Amino acid sequence: MKKILVATDAWHPQINGVVRTLRSTIHVLKEQGYQVRVFSPEGFRTIPCPTYSEIRLSLVGKRSALGILQEFLPDAVHIATEGPIGWAMWRACRSLGKPFTTSYHTRFPEYIRMRIPIPLWASYKVVHSFHSSAVRTMVATQGLEDDLRSHKFSNLARWSRGVDTELFKPGDKNYLSSERPLAMFVGRVAVEKNIEAFLKLDMPGSKYVVGDGPAMKSLQKKYPEVTFTGAKHGKELAQHVAAADVFVFPSLTDTFGVVLLEAMACGVPVAAFPVTGPKDIVRNGVNGWMSDDLKEAIIKSLDVPSHGCLEFARKYSWERCSAQFRDNLEFQAS
Repeated sequence: MKKILVATDAWHPQINGVVRTLRSTIHVLKEQGYQVRVFSPEGFRTIPCPTYSEIRLSLVGKRSALGILQEFLPDAVHIATEGPIGWAMWRACRSLGKPFTTSYHTRFPEYIRMRIPIPLWASYKVVHSFHSSAVRTMVATQGLEDDLRSHKFSNLARWSRGVDTELFKPGDKNYLSSERPLAMFVGRVAVEKNIEAFLKLDMPGSKYVVGDGPAMKSLQKKYPEVTFTGAKHGKELAQHVAAADVFVFPSLTDTFGVVLLEAMACGVPVAAFPVTGPKDIVRNGVNGWMSDDLKEAIIKSLDVPSHGCLEFARKYSWERCSAQFRDNLEFQAS
């Protein structure tokens, strides 16, 4: 039985696309007979992330990572994030000469720049040094691959995403009784999601924000006409998404957006800016609309039929996603 070790700072109880991707992939791999162990913040003392207290940073070092490597003896190691857990495993693997793969889920240089005036080139230098030591760095889309290559990244491999079409599927629009059309954002309520580009629009109908995060209170106060539901999970989340008329994705920095596939699986078209992430998923007139004018994208998305969304989402399964991940790993001979 092959053993896989996944090191990640993003893990339960966090709720985001990275966690959903990792948990779904690991679930499939275990069903296929792989022994998977997760090196995560669980069991370690943590401190709140500066400017984002909802995310906890682990107080963990190389010694802990070496301990799990020597105890578990994995055949393959994957480092999913560039946080304290990721760097600890990075140092441990480097000290042992053990090969590993990484994945690029989050545009940390851009996220950091939104909070602290650090030049992008400086952040990219650090992130590049992290991933350049990997045998392969997995990315979700061609657009992200092209972008990273422009920053001198190499050894890039594709690892797409999936959606649970048993959970996310067309549902009762009357589940939510607000004025139509109903436009909805789902995700972390934080500055990097560019949510205000959606909230400030003057348009008919109603707006929903489903999720939680550090910008929640300030946005609720600023936009009292918007319905903020807080975080939703499982069936309740799927019911909310299915009840929307258009799914709005205003982010300019996301690398993919699993929520886009979840919306499409519910037959809900996506309105977004034409940037990395949506550019690789949204097809104008087929499953949504992209435009530099977000209001235009929303209005045009309302005329997009649901069958195009459903057909597109069915192409993305967690089984296919997990097979890509498995094939990208660097397994050492037993």
